[in-house]
Amino acid sequence: QVQLAESGGGLVQAGGSLRLSCAASGRTFSWYDMGWYRQIPGKEREFVADISGSSGRTYYADSVKGRFTISRDNAKNTVYLQMNSLKPEDTASYYCNCIVAGTAYWGRGTQVTVSS
Repeated sequence: QVQLAESGGGLVQAGGSLRLSCAASGRTFSWYDMGWYRQIPGKEREFVADISGSSGRTYYADSVKGRFTISRDNAKNTVYLQMNSLKPEDTASYYCNCIVAGTAYWGRGTQVTVSS
């Protein structure tokens, strides 16, 4: 079983930056494909970015390309989401995700609020 814990959310003005962190349990973290998703109340959770465990390849939603960067530190069992040039429409709860042996694991989320 994998446990995920997000941190780093908060309130920021439009144009500002935040860095989210997700600490994961498990001795084989470097193998995990890790992702970030976000959700607004009443809407479906949407993909933001992910990073491969094997190659480190990254993927981004079109809405965040060029502004957000996903990275990982396998020595710390942590994945990051650097968010720059934030917009009010980025306001959401952000969730860390990984899929291990066909099972999806989620953190509890961290709230990001971007004021205009």
